[in-house]
Amino acid sequence: MAAADLWLTGSGTEMQLARIRAIAIISTLAIIGITLAVITLNRDTQSDAPVTQSCPAGFVPVDNTLPDSESEVKINVYNATTTVDLARNVAADFTNRKFKVEKTGNEKKAQPDVVAELRYGPKTVGGAQLLKAYFLNDVESVFDIKRENDTIDVIIGGQFKQLATPTEMRQAVAALGRPVLPEGTCAEKP
Repeated sequence: MAAADLWLTGSGTEMQLARIRAIAIISTLAIIGITLAVITLNRDTQSDAPVTQSCPAGFVPVDNTLPDSESEVKINVYNATTTVDLARNVAADFTNRKFKVEKTGNEKKAQPDVVAELRYGPKTVGGAQLLKAYFLNDVESVFDIKRENDTIDVIIGGQFKQLATPTEMRQAVAALGRPVLPEGTCAEKP
């Protein structure tokens, strides 16, 4: 038998040694891999919960998370025009879109030059962002840092035509992005 043939076929003893060497190398690599995985998992410095930052002194925490559904948003609808029953009609449109309408009525001060005005406080920054999308962001936002309730006042102005369709609203939400924190506030939830 030629030397090349012996190398390819190998003798019984040589093949056993080669197999033992291969098994030893693979076993050693497997043990090293398992050891590294265990060390990595045990020394993981990431926590399960995100680190929350506390508000600086004098800042008010706000809820700037977008609601999962319109049904989580409570609103009052007021008419600031001379159009009869406008608040009631717009409130019906909001109810059809699953908002919780609590009150309707007339606003004392007429607002002929705006589409709508949103008045809200720290508990409803995210909800106000959703409402802005229904007006395609053509609203005046009035944030009251001292407001304590979780209701948003929607004042319908003289330039109002109609609420956005669901498709337009989703596009507007995407364009608006996350709510901007009002001055003097910080995010309640990261």
